[in-house]
Amino acid sequence: MDYVSALVPPVVMAVFFIALIVIIVKSQGGPNKTKEDGFVDAALARAESAKQTARPENV
Repeated sequence: MDYVSALVPPVVMAVFFIALIVIIVKSQGGPNKTKEDGFVDAALARAESAKQTARPENV
C-alpha cells in the first residue's frame, strides 16, 4: 500500500498540469485574441509616448 500512497501525489499533479496546459492552449487565439492584441498595442503605445516625452529631442 505504500507504493500507492507514494504514486498518488505525482499522478494528481501531472493530471492538473496537463489540464492547465490544455486550458492555456485552448484560450489562445479565437475571439479573445483581438482584445488581447488591442491591450498590448495600447500598452506599447503608452510606453513609447512616455519614453518620448521624458527624453526631449536634442536638436
